[in-house]
Amino acid sequence: MKICVFCSANQQIDPEFFTLTEELGKWAAENGHTIVYGGVNQGLMECVAKATKEAGGHTIGIVPMLVEDTGRISDYVDVDIPCDNLSDRKQLMMDQSDVFIALPGGIGTIDEIFTIASSATIGYHHKKVILYNMKGFWDSLIALLNDLQSKGMIRGNWQQYIRKADSIEEISQIILS
Repeated sequence: MKICVFCSANQQIDPEFFTLTEELGKWAAENGHTIVYGGVNQGLMECVAKATKEAGGHTIGIVPMLVEDTGRISDYVDVDIPCDNLSDRKQLMMDQSDVFIALPGGIGTIDEIFTIASSATIGYHHKKVILYNMKGFWDSLIALLNDLQSKGMIRGNWQQYIRKADSIEEISQIILS
């Protein structure tokens, strides 16, 4: 399975996020999954790719040319798929992946989550988006989604499109369901 990971490219974040991300990369490799990610050599992006590669797995980096031009591409990218911009990147990630896991991240990660989920709501695909809720990181986003749901702003149930997992075991169960 190709698992797309959305996550932060920042270094100055909670060290436990790195530990949990390493565990995810190792788990993916040990279970024969390929990691699709943004291909940057910083933050959780670099962490998940390094852990995957060190455990014998494969990675696919969807890397904007602007990132490549600045030399921030990861050494842990097996397959480099260049793209023109972030919109192009999200489409390529969607095309390349079977499931999506969002680790802690900022504006870019949130944009990726909702691009994939909103595409599912109108039927472009039926792929799962999983919020890996490390240390409750996504609790405020989940509260927002619940609030939007209660106000009638989301057709159906948002959990049809976005699932929450608090552990790798839960991620595995969601992927297999």
